[in-house]
Order: sequence, then C-alpha cells, then structure tokens
Amino acid sequence: MSSVSSHHENVSPTVRRLATLTCVVALLPIGMGALVTTLKAGMAFADWPSSDGQNMLLYPWFQDFSASPEKFTEHGHRLAGMLIGLVSVILTVSGCQQKQRWVRNYTLLILAAVICQGLLGGARVLLDKQVLAMTHSITGAGFFSMCVVFRLWCSTSWSSWTKIRDDRLGASSAGLIAMTSVAIVGQYFLGGMLRHLHLMLNEHVLGAIIIGGLGTATAFCLLRSSHPLLRGCGFGVAATLICQLLLGIGSYIARFGLPSIGYVATSGSLFQAVVCSLHTVVGMTLFTASVLSVASMVRLYRADCLTGLSLDAPVVQEPGRLA
Repeated sequence: MSSVSSHHENVSPTVRRLATLTCVVALLPIGMGALVTTLKAGMAFADWPSSDGQNMLLYPWFQDFSASPEKFTEHGHRLAGMLIGLVSVILTVSGCQQKQRWVRNYTLLILAAVICQGLLGGARVLLDKQVLAMTHSITGAGFFSMCVVFRLWCSTSWSSWTKIRDDRLGASSAGLIAMTSVAIVGQYFLGGMLRHLHLMLNEHVLGAIIIGGLGTATAFCLLRSSHPLLRGCGFGVAATLICQLLLGIGSYIARFGLPSIGYVATSGSLFQAVVCSLHTVVGMTLFTASVLSVASMVRLYRADCLTGLSLDAPVVQEPGRLA
C-alpha cells in the first residue's frame, strides 16, 4: 500500500462528519457576505464586535427584517461568522485528538484561518476600507477551499483511489490544470475589484473569456482521465464554469442593463441582489473546484497513480467512492 493511502487511513468518522459540516456551514457567511456587498450593507453598523453598541448575540436581529434590510443582512453575516467559528473550534478539538499529525495540524490551520477571517472582517468595519472588504471576500474563498480539500483528504476512499492508475494525464495537461487554477485566482481578484472598487470592468470581461477557454480545456483533460477522482474534479470544473459564465452574463445585465431590449438596470432590485450574489458564490465554487483539482492531482502524483508523469506503478483498476 502506498504511503499516501496509509497517510489517509483511520481518520475518525467524527472528524469526517465535522469536516463535512464545516464545508456546509462555511457557505453561510460566504453567501451572506456576498449579499452584504451587493446591498452595500458592509457599513450598516459602524462598530464591531458589537452591533449598534449591543452584544452581538443579544442584538434584536429580527426587528431589522423589514425596518432595515441592510442591518438584517450584515448582522446575519456576523452571526454566520460566529457559527463557522464555533464549528471550527469543535473540529479542531476533535482533530487534535487524532493520532495523525497532519489532521492535528490541518484543523489548527483551519481554526487559525477562521480567526484571521473574523478579525479581517472586523477591521473592514472599524477602518471602513473597501480594500479590506475585497480582501475579506478573497480570503473567504481561500478558507472554503481549505475546508473542502481537508474533507477530501479525510476520505476513506484513498485506499482504493491509490490503486487506480491513469496514463492519460501528461505533463502538458497537468501544467494546464495548474495554470487554470492560477488564472481563476486572478479572475476572482478582478471580480473583487469590480464589486468593491468599481474598477476593471473590461479586464474582468476579458478575463471571463480567457477563463472560459482555459476552464473548458481543463475540464476536458480531467474528464478524459481514467481515474474517478480526476473525472469527478472535471465534472465539478465543467458544471461550475457553465453556471458562472451564465451568471456573469446575468450580473452584467442586472448591473448595467441591456438597452437593445429596453431593459434598464435597477439598483437594489431583487434580481440584481440575487444574480450578483450568486455570481460571487459560484465564482468561489469554481475557484474551489480548480484548487481541488490541483490538490487531487498532486496527491495522486505522490502516490504514483499518474503513470503519464510517473512510470513505475502497477496497474489495478478498482474505483472507490467518497465516504
């Protein structure tokens, strides 16, 4: 058995369940944060960690539902941030009881990241800086990617995945997959510049065209793989890429209108809030899918599963499933 498969064996079921929960709960502050930006509600409160001078947990949140949608959304984002912090603490406590050093270190890294993310969000309010808001969004996507990669590495399927060989992924394909991941990071940055600083619209549109091409090529390389994990990554890249491109078109129309058909964009409309926020969230999932593809590729390479890059592994076909 390979060192990589041994490396991932015997992860506690509790840790796996908590890792799954962390991924799901992390979507709450990310989704609420995207809506906060769309509604321009980032400064609904001028204080932090209190809300209008009140304890965050005691603030009468539901009173703002109709009276002040901006405060309702921003406070919901804060509460979601507290929830992911709590879940991360529980994950870390459970992870630190494991024998594997990598589990202990990774869960501590997740906890450190969520603390830094919370402090960054607080600094954005206290300093009232849009640059910090943009950074907060980008690091939030990075945090979610960390959580998803950790859940993958906890999978019980590694023992079977490392018995499967793939000879279709060559050096050029591997380089393309890595380059696409870097390009998506750059496009996510350009999207942040547009949303938070109202800059680089043309660059973001051009970036979408480039990502469309690179993402399509990357999805093709992954989907033609004989390894089920890489094919799964390819499906994830393809699905999120299609959704993101469609939402990008919708976001452009929602923000700038479409004079050719007589549609005029309405600032603060429900259509604009939903489409622009979804565009941000799906962009984060595309970012995560690309990171997951690279992480999977690296792990499989280290396990001598990619015979197009490493030529000394026996061939056994026995697909496994994510536990």
